[in-house]
Amino acid sequence: MEGDETVTSGSLGKGLRDCPVLGTWRLRSYVRERLSDGHRHNQFGDAPIGYIGYAADGRMYAIFTRGDRIVPRDVVPTDQEGAKLLSSMVAYAGTFSFYENVVVHHIDTSWNQAWTGTDHLRNFVLEGDTLTITTAPYRSYLDGTMGRSILVWNKVKK
Repeated sequence: MEGDETVTSGSLGKGLRDCPVLGTWRLRSYVRERLSDGHRHNQFGDAPIGYIGYAADGRMYAIFTRGDRIVPRDVVPTDQEGAKLLSSMVAYAGTFSFYENVVVHHIDTSWNQAWTGTDHLRNFVLEGDTLTITTAPYRSYLDGTMGRSILVWNKVKK
């Protein structure tokens, strides 16, 4: 999801009462798909951990991490540990606009300051209690290739 293209504002989203993605969702998988050849890999390992939430007040958040993150030796990580921790997570919050099979995240704050103040387009498919979100294409910070992220979420029930 890092660095994906922004979208312009101007069209009106659906009313939130019609929004099928309201609620809290737990991350099941995070796959990166390279556009040049369709190659897929688990961007954050086999067992990523995370949540995304959409509230009726129009606010949203997303935070997810690798399941196998390092544990710093002390409460305050070293610079090297901090860099590893930062590269194994995504976290942001803001508002959202809902459209037909598209949600736009209007990011107010982010773990990556380059995202703060930007809009990110997410296509989604909702099948029962499974929400699949696909990002717009973006250039990977790891290998420089164009690709997209496909995240599968399960609805959290009380």
